[in-house]
Amino acid sequence: MRKPRDYDAELKALEDKARELKTRKVQQLGELVIATGADNLTADELAGALIVLAETADAGKREAWAKRGAAFFQGRTRRSASTPDREHGGTQTQPGGTQPASGGTGAT
Repeated sequence: MRKPRDYDAELKALEDKARELKTRKVQQLGELVIATGADNLTADELAGALIVLAETADAGKREAWAKRGAAFFQGRTRRSASTPDREHGGTQTQPGGTQPASGGTGAT
């Protein structure tokens, strides 16, 4: 005869695993914010920028951001990504900054 399953213990183990994964995700997102230098932004600025990013449906912009992020993780732009972009308005990393740049390009 088979041993009956302990559904309560299995459910608790799954809940513990889900909690652990959520905690790890939050920690990694915090580390990402710090690594990119975005921890210098206020919470309102960071939230606003993330909302704009999440709402962006332009595939071209998303692809450019993905390439930039991949380069950051490969270490090519890790040291130069935070300082020069902030000094030049952050046109590549901040969606609000890209609008004037494209408007300026069209006017030229």
